[in-house]
Amino acid sequence: MFDKYIIDAASVRNTGPSDAPTGFSFETKLGYYRGIGLSMVEDLAVSIDGEALPRAVISFDDGHGALSLDEMETAYDRRWLFGAVATITVARPGGFPAGEHKLALQQRLRVSYLPFPAFNNDEKTVKVA
Repeated sequence: MFDKYIIDAASVRNTGPSDAPTGFSFETKLGYYRGIGLSMVEDLAVSIDGEALPRAVISFDDGHGALSLDEMETAYDRRWLFGAVATITVARPGGFPAGEHKLALQQRLRVSYLPFPAFNNDEKTVKVA
């Protein structure tokens, strides 16, 4: 429903030293119409040009400190509200590749009244400024 708002294409930037980036980050919003507890986010799958990046290199920051995806599983006291911007950071030597590439994010969410996970997907063609 709100999938087209998940990735903020203008927010993609490299992290670390400008001459030797150690990764990249981008801003994201929840693709679900209600806020959820961070422990209900089962996965945030990031890919570039169809290449899935390992779960272990992805972190999430809702403005209250970065968490690995494994740490999010027990973040019972934190919520991701609808419309709130969060930052996803990916540890990747060299950062985001030069030129235009397709950045994709899939949010797999556990919603209390659904008997199956909710999947929200967005893909944008982006480049680092």
